[in-house]
Amino acid sequence: MIKLIKAIGASSETSPLAPMQIKRRALLPDDVEIRVLYCGICHSDLHQVKNDFNATTYPVVPGHEIIGEITAIGENVKRFKIGELAAIGCIVDSCQHCTPCRHDLEQFCENGTTYSYNTPDKHLGGVTLGGFAQSYVCKQDYVLSVPEGLDPASAAPLLCAGITVYSPLKHWRAGAGKIVGILGIGGLGHMAIKIARAMGAHVVVFTTSPDKLEDAKKLGAHEAVLSTDAAQMKQWNSKIDLILDTVSAKHDVNAYLQLLRIDGSVVLVGLPAEPLEIGAFNVVKGRRSFAGSNIGGIAETQEMLNFCADNSIVADIEMVDANQINEAFERLEKGDVRYRFVVDMTTL
Repeated sequence: MIKLIKAIGASSETSPLAPMQIKRRALLPDDVEIRVLYCGICHSDLHQVKNDFNATTYPVVPGHEIIGEITAIGENVKRFKIGELAAIGCIVDSCQHCTPCRHDLEQFCENGTTYSYNTPDKHLGGVTLGGFAQSYVCKQDYVLSVPEGLDPASAAPLLCAGITVYSPLKHWRAGAGKIVGILGIGGLGHMAIKIARAMGAHVVVFTTSPDKLEDAKKLGAHEAVLSTDAAQMKQWNSKIDLILDTVSAKHDVNAYLQLLRIDGSVVLVGLPAEPLEIGAFNVVKGRRSFAGSNIGGIAETQEMLNFCADNSIVADIEMVDANQINEAFERLEKGDVRYRFVVDMTTL
């Protein structure tokens, strides 16, 4: 039986987020239903609500950093029990048989990844609706276990911010003996500092904000560089193995390509709405690379959650009630958050 539940969404790119009623599908044999307790606010939620990528279908209900309590399970579900904590991240379905899916890379599904919101909903029609809601129904293969010891509210941002930085740090082999630069200290950047440090890398943070230099070190960075200071930047020329670029606004990546060692990489994980320009000589010299990375697959996301639990890593959060979501989005747009908003969805 289809359920009608409360949610918060936007009906146009100019309208504020507001309460609305949405449908959730009837439980299928492989489904898990969770009562949403906490949902993080990601910068991509802001992009989607404002239609910055010209790809939003309205009404849109954001939210893909979801932690909640299991309230019902389908008859085929064996891994989860009613009453347990569970998590749902960015991915809620994929074809499961293409080459990327068979290699646990569901985020690159050749037949179309189904995301938590704003992608075609093959069950109800229209598009999927996200975690700013009372409940969520998801196929068990895309539901994640929350390890013991993780505070559920502070762990919610791991479902996007955590995996978005963990995956490239692992892929580009951040670890002992490597110098890893982190560009930007926001929701992604502050998680990248913690995870890269736990992996054993020497962590250098680059920020345009003088007031964040001390914060970077408190978060675990070995060194913090004011990127507007040419002398400070020059000291790192040709010294860094990997730079994780978390900035979601237009910026000059060439200044950071010059900091790379031979065969070093700048990896973009932020999502600027405008194209970025790359100078040819900045990649030709030193065989440097400018690359990108997009979240991670389900198995890797579970691995990340376990890694964070083992290393006592969670996000630094500011909790807001459901009626404060618009204020939180406005502050996020101004960069006024340290370092991730999480919505207490029980206040909806």
